[in-house]
Amino acid sequence: MKIALINENSQAAKNEMIYNTLKSVVEPMGHEVVNYGMYAADDAAQLTYVQVGILTAILINSGAADFVITGCGTGEGAMLACNSFPSVLCGHIESPLDAYLFSQVNDGNAIALPFAENFGWGGELNLQYIFEKLFCAPGGGGYPKERVVPEQRNKKILDEVKKVTHVDMVTILKNLDQELLKGAVSGEKFKEYFFRDCKCDKLAEAVKAIVG
Repeated sequence: MKIALINENSQAAKNEMIYNTLKSVVEPMGHEVVNYGMYAADDAAQLTYVQVGILTAILINSGAADFVITGCGTGEGAMLACNSFPSVLCGHIESPLDAYLFSQVNDGNAIALPFAENFGWGGELNLQYIFEKLFCAPGGGGYPKERVVPEQRNKKILDEVKKVTHVDMVTILKNLDQELLKGAVSGEKFKEYFFRDCKCDKLAEAVKAIVG
């Protein structure tokens, strides 16, 4: 699995710590972490939580990432932004139990973490335990196990609902405010990582028209 990490501007200073914690947990499981930044608070590309949602949607819908780890001060804004796009199912996660149940019951493809709220002494340990429980088993396994069939059925229903309530990403990119969009894909390493990993020619073409 290819796991993307995205940080918005208010919590960019924590990027290295989050990245290292995530890598230490998931690389031994055979997963790859791709760090899209922000890398520091003074990065030239300043991502808002709205732009985090845009970038998350581009990565998920293009196949450049299988899962996205993101967040903001409370995690709420990033979650709302991510869930406003097609094919993105983002959970707001505060604890290892949240992470496990989101993975097993909801089988989403992104999480939004509160990197400021209640993130004090031992915060990096909570992150470690969250990542361990999030990726300890394939998603959609069900909890409790006897509920797996209706839970998987509801996940499929939600996927179909999102197809009806959203338009495709290429259309979205054309209709979004172009300055807002350019800001979302202006990260230092975005072009290198995205075009290397993108699996959708239509989205690659649409993004290339934006970034040049």
